[in-house]
Amino acid sequence: MSISVEQIKAARAILGMSAADLASISGVGGTTIRRYEMGSGIPNANLQNIMKIKHALESAGIEFTGDPLQNPGVTFHLSKGDDND
Repeated sequence: MSISVEQIKAARAILGMSAADLASISGVGGTTIRRYEMGSGIPNANLQNIMKIKHALESAGIEFTGDPLQNPGVTFHLSKGDDND
């Protein structure tokens, strides 16, 4: 599943994460992330980079919901990684 620029921005906002923070945890360059975020919809991007960004945000508790083009959404799970759910 792909993710949209809007979902990336929303996820970062929910987490209080800068583009530099996301670059650090995802291994994708900060300039690359900022370039993606200048657009809209599905980023014109290397699939490997998008998957790194997606995984980094999911590891921080983000769940991507909806269709990334028609109904993009994100949910933040406070208990992500907590085995006592």
